[in-house]
Amino acid sequence: MEIKIINKSAHQLPHYETLASAGMDLRANLAEPVTLQPMERAIIKTGLFIELPVGYEAQVRPRSGLAAKKGITVLNAPGTVDADYRGEIGVILVNLSNEAFIVENGERVAQLVIAKHERASWVEVDSLSTTDRGAGGFGSTGVK
Repeated sequence: MEIKIINKSAHQLPHYETLASAGMDLRANLAEPVTLQPMERAIIKTGLFIELPVGYEAQVRPRSGLAAKKGITVLNAPGTVDADYRGEIGVILVNLSNEAFIVENGERVAQLVIAKHERASWVEVDSLSTTDRGAGGFGSTGVK
């Protein structure tokens, strides 16, 4: 699929690193480094603007390496870029570690996954079908 994109950053376009990659890395587009103190969050701009077809979304997700090694993640993961949004893609990063983290210009801060979605229409009813699970949630299926 082709997606229209405007790149106002000095960085390459997001791309798939391998043939089977689901996501493309998003890079920070910064005039100067941003320091995230422990438990601090910031919107990191990318310089990217996209036009998705209706029926698709772009999901902004954490990079596993940053999360595992540095405690840096995307706060509203996955963040959704809707098909009718035309603003700059920003990444809400949060530092969940005990140490300050410096975000540098061009650093890979998140990944972008393009996903098809459906639009639902509600049908109000008086009852729902029964299942073995029923209303059980949050651990009701066991821990092992």
